[in-house]
Amino acid sequence: MKKIGIVGGLGPESTIDYYKGIINAFRQRQVGLATPELIIYSTDVSRLLELVEAKEWDNLVDWLAKMVNALHSAGAEFAVIGSNTPHIVFDKVESRSPIPMLSIIDETCKRALSMRVKKPGLMGTKFTMESDFFQKIFHNVGISIIVPAKDEQQYIHNKLISEIEFGIIKNSTRQELLSIAKRMIDEDSIDGLILGCTELPMILEKDEYGIPFLNTTAIHIDSIVDYCIRN
Repeated sequence: MKKIGIVGGLGPESTIDYYKGIINAFRQRQVGLATPELIIYSTDVSRLLELVEAKEWDNLVDWLAKMVNALHSAGAEFAVIGSNTPHIVFDKVESRSPIPMLSIIDETCKRALSMRVKKPGLMGTKFTMESDFFQKIFHNVGISIIVPAKDEQQYIHNKLISEIEFGIIKNSTRQELLSIAKRMIDEDSIDGLILGCTELPMILEKDEYGIPFLNTTAIHIDSIVDYCIRN
């Protein structure tokens, strides 16, 4: 098995989900009480938001690459970034990594393809919804991604950074997010919904309206455990 390295803290609540999810998934696939060796570099989510808001892409790459190299120095044999938004610069970070990296976007795309999802909606931070790093990967396999309307994007982003990132889960927010999803089904004909922020599964916990909700955290965790065991 390979030692796992995670760039975490982006935000802290989802990093907890990564740790618990990896341990639970590993135990389900193995005999006995063995668990994987895992190293987490928990960093400051506010710094991520500052760099992305200012579009300081080179500084963002430097910042993330430094953490990946620290994980390698600590003994990690492959690494992941436990957040969707930093994948805006994933390719550049990966090119500077001394160890293999698993992309949450690539793994989610593989899952969508296997589920025959052709036109998913995408929710996440405003940076994720406004950028095209999801679209580029999905377009290569013939999948079209639909994002919410601008005012809906701002609502989703505000709730993520003011509530959900802090573990504050309100039913009123859940219902509003679901209403956005329902509108996208009715008006945009989406056939799936990508939870493109690792905190979103905390509030949107299951499929709704007869379409799959793609939990990017859970999908990433599955690929991490697979890679750890098989390599």
